[in-house]
Amino acid sequence: MPAACDSLVEDIEDIVSAQDPTPHDQLLARRSIVPHVRKRKKHKQDEETEDLHADRHSGPVRGLKNVKISVCTCSPFPACSCTASPTSVGNESSWSSRSTSVIPGTQKIWVKTWGCSHNNSDGEYMAGQLAVYGYKITENSLEADLWLLNSCTVKNPAEDHFRNSIKKAQEQNKKVVVAGCVPQAQPRMDYIKGLSIIGVQQIDRVVEVVEETIKGHSVRLLGQKKDKGKRLGGARLDLPKIRKNPLIEIISINTGCLNACTYCKTKHARGDLASYSVAELVDRAIHSFQEGVCEIWLTSEDTGAYGRDIGTDLPTLLWKLVQVIPEGAMLRLGMTNPPYILEHLEEMAKILLHPRVYSFLHVPVQTGSDTVLMDMKREYCIADFKRVADFLKEQVPGITIATDIICGFPGETEADFQETVKLVQEYKFPSLFINQFYPRPGTPAAKMEQVPAQMKKQRTRVLSQLFQSYTPYDHKIGERQHVLITEESFDGQYYVAHNKFYEQVLVPKQLELMGKMIEVDIYEAGKHFMKGKPAQNGKIHTPSIVKPLLKGEVSGMTEEIKTLNENGTALPAHYSSEKPFSASLLPWNLKGPRVKIVSVSLAVLAVITAVTMAIFR
Repeated sequence: MPAACDSLVEDIEDIVSAQDPTPHDQLLARRSIVPHVRKRKKHKQDEETEDLHADRHSGPVRGLKNVKISVCTCSPFPACSCTASPTSVGNESSWSSRSTSVIPGTQKIWVKTWGCSHNNSDGEYMAGQLAVYGYKITENSLEADLWLLNSCTVKNPAEDHFRNSIKKAQEQNKKVVVAGCVPQAQPRMDYIKGLSIIGVQQIDRVVEVVEETIKGHSVRLLGQKKDKGKRLGGARLDLPKIRKNPLIEIISINTGCLNACTYCKTKHARGDLASYSVAELVDRAIHSFQEGVCEIWLTSEDTGAYGRDIGTDLPTLLWKLVQVIPEGAMLRLGMTNPPYILEHLEEMAKILLHPRVYSFLHVPVQTGSDTVLMDMKREYCIADFKRVADFLKEQVPGITIATDIICGFPGETEADFQETVKLVQEYKFPSLFINQFYPRPGTPAAKMEQVPAQMKKQRTRVLSQLFQSYTPYDHKIGERQHVLITEESFDGQYYVAHNKFYEQVLVPKQLELMGKMIEVDIYEAGKHFMKGKPAQNGKIHTPSIVKPLLKGEVSGMTEEIKTLNENGTALPAHYSSEKPFSASLLPWNLKGPRVKIVSVSLAVLAVITAVTMAIFR
């Protein structure tokens, strides 16, 4: 949706004080308001004044913190000729569209996520909140009324897919809401101008943004979560969510990082390190196991840096978590950079040996050259990486160490690249993510002298051929392994399981084995997988006595809302049809004494009325 004009009224915040009525008080006050039907056409200015007058009886308008609302500020009413934005002053067509019967909460929404597991977790939370409110989450983009596009800014191809999806949605006349790292890092990009945006720390307000977008408004929530001036890890962890896989819970333990890598665009979106408390994370894990989850992924931009901002550390968190993991369930640790794991090597080795923790660690090295590492500002040298890898391989026999390589970073010479080749030859990483360098806008690396495109492609090809030249699992044929089955293979022919070292094992499809830990005998090995058959008289562990949620079922719903949903109702019982209901009054938005929530449409009307009164005063 194109913007009506380039002028924005930004950062409408702190409109109210702590003494103002809460959303619950405001809701109770509205009982005396009797809605009525307008029987005659009125001047648009009169309609605005009448709407605001009625709303003022319900209590002061509460502020939207860190919100950007597109409001026309061009020529005086009624001379303004804007025609595209529903918030444009004097736009005849837009005001008439407001009076049409649009009931938020009845539409179908398609949620598409690109990128890392942190982004996937955000997408699950947004889908869950929308489903609780009454929206139908669909996997069919064609039947959806609105597309919620959750983007990734790590590489150019991911952003290209995101941009193309926006264009495709607009061609199909779909409503569009964008989220994720791309709009958070660059909210003024031309191709997202006029679109509603959900910031990476504002995912708990997705219902508000979707609700207003359905009505035809453009809303942008890009602010940071703070408590007493201190940045928080993000939205609360106990929000409703729809897990992509009901057996796997993704928990982001922190957001942002402590680094300033010259190639990284994600830093612009996720910012500096902000960690969740140990108690919050343990509570989330317990709740997940109570819903039949058998595998937990801990994720963030850098798990190794966890807790440095709140006076704790990663081993402390992990020791607390392993205490609540039931038998037969497993925990997988996410990516950690070398500098922050060096301090905890001995403790990490003990944790990775724990029977309910995968002996797996993702430590991105990015290059084998110290010179290139300095240009990347990675804050470690190759010796540091080798110290981490060698220590863990010695103390945790069989451990899987996964890593990343960037080919063709600016200034990388042939000698630098050969250092990377030697590193891969030495460690023969069983899991290796090879990436051609893409200059991301606004990063220091984008301004450096670039390696020719053909050379980047050639180096990527050489490293890929080296990776394909060795098979890491041939020696495991004949072994008996314990594996946890969590999903179905892409071709639908096998179930996918993982052993203690998070190596992929394909097993026969037997419905009763899904979500179980079983013993298998390995009879075949490929480059990226092994195949196993259930061992005769092998033990079967059921991680939880609770039946897992069905695919698409919402996690974190209260019993009250569950009952209402079963009866075809999505709203809490204390919100009767006689009372106006807004997304801002959802249960998870009512908690906490300092919540500042208001309907975006009321804020827009307030601004427009103030501008109009100032003009005609």
